[in-house]
Amino acid sequence: MIATPNKTIQIYSFFFIALLFTACGRSKKVDVSNINVNIKIERFDREFDAMHTIPMSRQVPYLEDKYGVFYKDFIDMIMDEDNINLADTGYYKTVRDILNGQPYNDLKHDVEAAYPNMDKQEDELTDAFRHVKYYFPNQSIPKVYAYFSGFHVQTSVGSGYVGIGLDDFLGADSRFYPAITEVFPRYLSHFFTPQNITPRVIEGFAREEMFPEHDNDQSLLSKMIYNGKIMYFMDDMMPDVPDSIKIQYTKKQMDWAKANEANTWGYFLDQNLLYESDDNKIKQYIDVAPFTQGLGETNESAPRLGIFIGWQIVKKYMDKHPEVTLAQLMANDDAEKILNGSKYHPDQSQGN
Repeated sequence: MIATPNKTIQIYSFFFIALLFTACGRSKKVDVSNINVNIKIERFDREFDAMHTIPMSRQVPYLEDKYGVFYKDFIDMIMDEDNINLADTGYYKTVRDILNGQPYNDLKHDVEAAYPNMDKQEDELTDAFRHVKYYFPNQSIPKVYAYFSGFHVQTSVGSGYVGIGLDDFLGADSRFYPAITEVFPRYLSHFFTPQNITPRVIEGFAREEMFPEHDNDQSLLSKMIYNGKIMYFMDDMMPDVPDSIKIQYTKKQMDWAKANEANTWGYFLDQNLLYESDDNKIKQYIDVAPFTQGLGETNESAPRLGIFIGWQIVKKYMDKHPEVTLAQLMANDDAEKILNGSKYHPDQSQGN
């Protein structure tokens, strides 16, 4: 049978599309537009501030009823105590002092300037949590609250909610951050920007709610793979977010990590680090820092290289095992199996 011109075109088109999907592999996007998830960020910061004009005897019961456990968690945090007895109104005076203080009102001014609304963040979180629901249909979606954390935390995860500390997302040049370097060094507050809100919410929700790390994950390899899975999860939840934002790298750090991938992996092997269980040594390659000691010259290396390499291993594993679903990956706690199954061997000549 001789193919007609139109049929030939259809055959080649199908072949091209098949090649395209093969080439894209795991990176192809999914349609989540019809998934019934719509994130509304509740502005707790404004309703808390309403106690300037509404008697606390009226506003506090309203906040307790609307925000539930979050209200108690918030009061515990700002009072810097655990298990405040909300039935005892003695804490009202401290709240009044906070609301009337100049530091609070200066902060309120800057937060309002940065976030007159949160429409963009609501759209981004809606898309990300629709992806969560797509891959994990039984996962409950949290309520999202915005508040001032007193520079305690960027995001918090509690029973049924995720909180966003807006004071920790004011922009890298915020006037407040140079004064809190003991809590958040400047190399870290560089990432306290609006575009980091959704990645930090999704990362926190993944780590605290969906896939908490097991206590028996003691080796560097196990922590590399655990963190690599979290990063891969973020890839699928936020396909349009740059890798540098997900891992909190500057462009220079991301370029360094990619260019030195093979050298970094070789260093881990040469130093017998994969099965290292000394927590202090492991932290050098997992925790936030300005650079990684022992790698690179004049402190120009990227930090958190254990996470970066773990991420690349997980990517290779999933590329080589297209039959493995994201849910199956996240449930797989065998770091050794994932490493071996990835056949990970970065080649410096390819610029990795």
